[in-house]
Amino acid sequence: MRKIKVVFFAEILIPDFDGASRTIFQLLDRIDASRFDFLFVCGSGPDRINQFDCIKTRSISIPLNPKYKLAIPSLTADEIRVQLDQFKPDVVHIATPSLLGHFAMAYAKERQLPVISIYHTHFPSYIAYYFNALPFLIKPLTDRLTTIQNRFYEACKKVYVPSLSLAEELVATGMSAGNIKIWQRGIDTTLFSPDKKDPQYLKNLTNNALPTILFASRLVWEKNLVTLIAVYNTLRTEGFRCNWVIAGDGTAMKDCMRQMPGAIFVGKMDHDALSVLYASASVFIFPSISETFGNVVLEAMASGLVPIIADGGGSKDIVVNGVNGFKCEPDNANEYADKIRILLQDETLRKEMAANAVSHSKAFDWEQLAKVYFDDLHELATSVTENLEI
Repeated sequence: MRKIKVVFFAEILIPDFDGASRTIFQLLDRIDASRFDFLFVCGSGPDRINQFDCIKTRSISIPLNPKYKLAIPSLTADEIRVQLDQFKPDVVHIATPSLLGHFAMAYAKERQLPVISIYHTHFPSYIAYYFNALPFLIKPLTDRLTTIQNRFYEACKKVYVPSLSLAEELVATGMSAGNIKIWQRGIDTTLFSPDKKDPQYLKNLTNNALPTILFASRLVWEKNLVTLIAVYNTLRTEGFRCNWVIAGDGTAMKDCMRQMPGAIFVGKMDHDALSVLYASASVFIFPSISETFGNVVLEAMASGLVPIIADGGGSKDIVVNGVNGFKCEPDNANEYADKIRILLQDETLRKEMAANAVSHSKAFDWEQLAKVYFDDLHELATSVTENLEI
């Protein structure tokens, strides 16, 4: 049987780089080499991923977030096209509608190849954070970005969207519903588990036995860090005794450290260390509304940590309010603070909701999600072959 050939375009192909990378590698690490042959094209990544070749384009750092690099395929476009033609792909996977993504889309259209994509990042939601000093630009820029994005995804045969609420929002902005498929995220319950709880670890970290509020994510303003800081200050002003632990790094880290002077910043942690922190903390707070899914919320829940999150973005679909977590008005610091107090002052309720959170997380299975993905690749490749025969 001939292998299905997939060319996979992504800006960054580095394991554990961010939530999108972790999702991607959950799939890449499950490729059946007897059925599929992959070729990768990226701006940042290794020369080979597992046993497959990876073409690296030139890239530049993004000014607003130097950690991220933007691939510039136009500088080596002819060379890349030659390599793609030699590979002879059946299906094109495009991670994001970036410059690299649009290059990939143009190639797919020229060669009449089907395109599949996963909606990893809700870029329009970033505009309000990065242009807050120029409010008159927010709507026109958001509208323009939405139009470009919708046109891009319209050309895909399948677009995986991680939550129903996000899918409805995208359709409301003009995205076609016909090619959208709800495809959530999975969780490794052997890695994230209440069994990882280690009270002594927290005592060593905080030098006390007070309850601990945890935030884990990239420290960038689109994570609604303004509200996170406001919740911290609300509880601190009233003298509520607890620890704050902030896991992650990013361009806003120094500002957060200055505005949350009593919090403990542990920086970016690998999953093994983070799983212990999740399981050992008392409450998880996550006010971001820019998530397409919210991997960290599911990781916290699988670890037996009750989440208090924003009622917005993809994360809200994971949480059943008052059952396995709480959802708050995104910018209402007092509401987050109220829910924190409720959970930390009622151990019985906290344990009940934690058990519900763990139970709910077990429904998110990477093996099943990967099977759906690879079956869809097979379907797309087969449909192309059938059309050519006709």
